[in-house]
Amino acid sequence: MKTKEELKQIAHRLPEEPGIYTFFDQNNKIIYVGKAKQLKRRVLSYFLSKQTTHKTEVLIRNIWRFEYIVVESEQDALILENNLIKKYQPRYNILLKDDKTFPWICVKNESFPRVFSTRKMIQDGSIYFGPYTSGLMVKTLIDLFRQTYKIRTCNYPLTKENVSRGKFKVCLQFHLDNCKGPCVGKQNENEYAVGIDEIIAVLKGNIQSVLKKLKEQMERHSKDLNFEEALKYKMKMELLQKYQAHSKVVSNRIDNIDVYSLKRDGNFVYVNFLKIANGSVIHSFTQELQTRLDESDEELLLFGITEIRQKIPSTALEIVVPFKPSFQLTQIKYTVPQRGDKKNLLELSQKNLTHFILEKKKAQLTHLREKRSDRILQTVQKDLCLSHLPIQIECFDNSNLQGTNPVASCVVFRNATPSKRDYRHFSIKTVQGPNDFASMEEIVFRRYKRILDENSTLPNLIIVDGGKGQLNAALKALEKLNIRGKIPIIGIAKRLEEIYYPDDPIPLYIDKNSETLRLIQNLRDEAHRFGITHHRGKRLKEMSFSELDALRGIGTKTKEKLLNEFQSVERIKQAKLEELIKVVGKAKAEIIQSSFSK
Repeated sequence: MKTKEELKQIAHRLPEEPGIYTFFDQNNKIIYVGKAKQLKRRVLSYFLSKQTTHKTEVLIRNIWRFEYIVVESEQDALILENNLIKKYQPRYNILLKDDKTFPWICVKNESFPRVFSTRKMIQDGSIYFGPYTSGLMVKTLIDLFRQTYKIRTCNYPLTKENVSRGKFKVCLQFHLDNCKGPCVGKQNENEYAVGIDEIIAVLKGNIQSVLKKLKEQMERHSKDLNFEEALKYKMKMELLQKYQAHSKVVSNRIDNIDVYSLKRDGNFVYVNFLKIANGSVIHSFTQELQTRLDESDEELLLFGITEIRQKIPSTALEIVVPFKPSFQLTQIKYTVPQRGDKKNLLELSQKNLTHFILEKKKAQLTHLREKRSDRILQTVQKDLCLSHLPIQIECFDNSNLQGTNPVASCVVFRNATPSKRDYRHFSIKTVQGPNDFASMEEIVFRRYKRILDENSTLPNLIIVDGGKGQLNAALKALEKLNIRGKIPIIGIAKRLEEIYYPDDPIPLYIDKNSETLRLIQNLRDEAHRFGITHHRGKRLKEMSFSELDALRGIGTKTKEKLLNEFQSVERIKQAKLEELIKVVGKAKAEIIQSSFSK
């Protein structure tokens, strides 16, 4: 191991040229890769001055030796650094988040090239466009190309020898007019190549040039009175124009530039790329990075630009950026706009970053919720000895305060969370007086008879608010429907929170702190709240309108006006004639006062 002083002496002998340097630990493993415009000055900075961050101090303590490579230009240093980081993934370097799941559009290097979606790049001379963050966009583009250019979908090796020897037969796509049959010689390679060239031009953003060629062909066929062929070219133009309409038009004065922006979110950094061609945004991609050593915005932006340009080859000679990096890319002009269309483009790129981060957080939150609900449901399944995961749970409760207006409620939880659109109220129809058991039997019967009639999905667990009596009443309803035993059902008694099973007189007592009991209690409390709300609304309606309904000549709207103004029937009775006249007019006011005085 060399001391810090010895490493400093070696660094003094480094050349003052662009290059990359690699730090090794005591196990001879690369722990950091860096780039430099001047190798000597950059490497010496690690050993001469006190570092500003604790992370960098830790890195320096772990350096046992270093190596360097001199390169021709700053751009070469950027590219080599990027490649080495991806190859060795050093402990203290920017972590490049894996994006191998993003799809690409491949134009295959073969006779009669296929155009298809892939998530794997093969260096065989094929042309790749992407990566695309939207799988739907890729599917839309490929459908557009197949519809417009009738490209083949088969994977036959269509060499001249194979086609001339008649090795293949046309498939269904030929009969559906989705392919022109190059496999049997009905389309030659030059004619097919014209369509492929236009597809490549569209993917590069040169839609206008393709539209111009198609228009020329349409007009030529039209002059020759070949209207059928002219119509085909017109349809191709319409499809391409429809695709172009989805691209954001920026300015006809801006052509072939790249836009990059950067945004931090904790230890994560996001670099967005927009490709501008013919005045429109034709491609957008966001690269996710993770910091390790409190890297500067400049280092992160340069790393992101290098990585994205290696993935998405670009001929743009101008790059719009939020600030000017110190490293210069070959023949590239950096632009930091202060106003105008390019400033708007930079803001659009930053807006894309904001939305990307928000969507990522939403996806993470959804994933956490799903993991939590899976854990809870597995616990419920285990505690209640269920054969299936209780994805859908339904809970019933009766409400008949003071023996009037008996109603009931059914609440539904899916994946351990309320599904409020599936909640149901019931007004008791067949039971006279306060009879909880008969009411429970009625609502359970009505609920599942309707589900069976509609061929809907039955729940994985039924919970009844009450003890053995309510549970047995619910079981009678299931028995009438011939589904007893097909759905697990339990009752929960309020006194000691004991759980009752069918045909078992001994209740189950679940740990008071368990997630299973908490979920059952949530279902029971939600059913009670939902039922009480409906019950109170029904009683209030009955109390509010009972006496007003007896008044002849007073309609529904008038009653609503009176109740909105006076809040209760009692206040309407006590109101003076002048007060009533102000609300409903003289004639109706006299009817109301006269009727109530009798």
